[in-house]
Amino acid sequence: MSEVQNRNLPNLLKQLVADGKISSKIAETAVEDAKERKVSITTHLAQKQLVSQTDLALYNSNEYGLSFVDIDSIEIPLDVSTMLSSEMLKKMQLCPIYRMGKALTVALADPIYLSHISDIRFATELVPEPVIVEYTKLQKLLNPEYTEGDTAGLSISSDAAAQDLIVGTAELEQEEDEDDDSGVDVTEFVNELLSHAIKKKVSDIHVEPYEKILRIRFRLDGILQVVSMPPKSIARKMTSRIKVMSQLNSSERRIPQDGRIHFRVSDEKFIDFRVNTLPTLYGEKIVMRILDSDTAALGVDNLGFDPKQKADLLDALDKPDGMILVTGPTGSGKTVTLYAGLNILNTSERNISTAEDPAEIQVPGINQVNVNNKVGLTFAAALRAFLRQDPDIIMVGEIRDLETAEISVKAAQTGHLVLSTLHTNSAPETLTRLINMGVPAFNIASSVHLIVAQRLARRLCKECKILVEKPPAKALIELGFDEGEVDSLAIYEPDGCGQCSNGYKGRVGIYQVMPISAEMEIMIMNDANSLEIADQAVKDNINDLRQSALQKVREGVTSLAELERVTKD
Repeated sequence: MSEVQNRNLPNLLKQLVADGKISSKIAETAVEDAKERKVSITTHLAQKQLVSQTDLALYNSNEYGLSFVDIDSIEIPLDVSTMLSSEMLKKMQLCPIYRMGKALTVALADPIYLSHISDIRFATELVPEPVIVEYTKLQKLLNPEYTEGDTAGLSISSDAAAQDLIVGTAELEQEEDEDDDSGVDVTEFVNELLSHAIKKKVSDIHVEPYEKILRIRFRLDGILQVVSMPPKSIARKMTSRIKVMSQLNSSERRIPQDGRIHFRVSDEKFIDFRVNTLPTLYGEKIVMRILDSDTAALGVDNLGFDPKQKADLLDALDKPDGMILVTGPTGSGKTVTLYAGLNILNTSERNISTAEDPAEIQVPGINQVNVNNKVGLTFAAALRAFLRQDPDIIMVGEIRDLETAEISVKAAQTGHLVLSTLHTNSAPETLTRLINMGVPAFNIASSVHLIVAQRLARRLCKECKILVEKPPAKALIELGFDEGEVDSLAIYEPDGCGQCSNGYKGRVGIYQVMPISAEMEIMIMNDANSLEIADQAVKDNINDLRQSALQKVREGVTSLAELERVTKD
């Protein structure tokens, strides 16, 4: 088959062909045969045994961003297996396999049946979490008399929801007003979605409309996971509902919008969501970040600093002036670290002001300002106003430009303690970033007292983490462990239980805490580069991010996989 023809194949077949799991000729024939039989391509490949069952499941798992599960490894509780009638499960080609609280893990082999996930939700009043399993194993679970290759009763030509997804169906008609005959109460669905996200302690929710599906994902412990695939027909109504809750213009679909939801959790507690909408090809993608002010109560002891790092941070916070900078990528926990420090400083004797875009964590006793570039309230403008209000401590959400950097440095030099963030990969690179912005080296050397670089790694679940056989000594040494410690190392890996998510529960900070020593000050004024400053940090006995992550592995807090994921740069 030519490359042009290959482009016309469904993504699943493209990947199978590219990896040599199926020939181009068979793939092309499979598309035509599936159309003729009026079945999906996955069902056709499985029934005709054109690809191994495991390969098919794994490739579908990757294509749709769902976890792959081996049903044979799970003992399905009786109360779960009998939750719905066998006739209903056969029709939907789904099977509940595990329940934890309000979450119900649901197995399916063909992603075409994701359209029925909402039916499971409203039949059980639980929150379904779909996973991919092998086709034959699912059929044997739904019908013990099933034999491989059996196609009886599996035609989906009468299933309107599934028919919409069959290979070769007509292009999606994007009408101005979508008809929603799903019967879903969108208001109740959105409220349940937000409540479930709060209970699972996720950081953000992604609502993503595509051509034929609507996908909802949670970011849990830094990793995105699919939690629901409601009917595509509710996408427009769901978007409108979220916009109304966020006080956004629900009729404006052409430009991004930012808003905030003040969501009642109980009579005494509210949780805020920061909402952003983005126009895409098939509707507006919405991301809702959970802003739980309870995280502001996190003490420095709970963030994962080692004793020396903690002592260096507290020493910098105890100084009456100077600058403390926290650096790292988006989502690395910089704001929580800053507020952990502000909590220590937040007393009635101090005047504390913050400028943020936006203020994610609301704390009594701190004067918080949302910057608004549209009306001229920039970080720099807020800083100038702060300096006229007799501040003791100033927190700037991010130093993005020379003007903000210069005002921050001057404030740090004139008796104020300034906390802020930058986006750099390591502590030494932060100094060169400020110089590249145009801040004079002398001002940097005299004002910056401490830089914290950080990442977040998933924490191994204490209930189910398992001691594993260590990799070869050479591999461990290449990762950064000392040759003398390799024999005594205890390496733990995730397993998975009812108390965690795939063997992980929560996150832990990985830090490089770098006080600016007298030697570093001289190097900065002599235009030293980040590599030279990093060498001096080693001489000053400062662990870099990799060394800090290695220590978390030694302590059994995280795994080698997380070590590689968060410190591979």
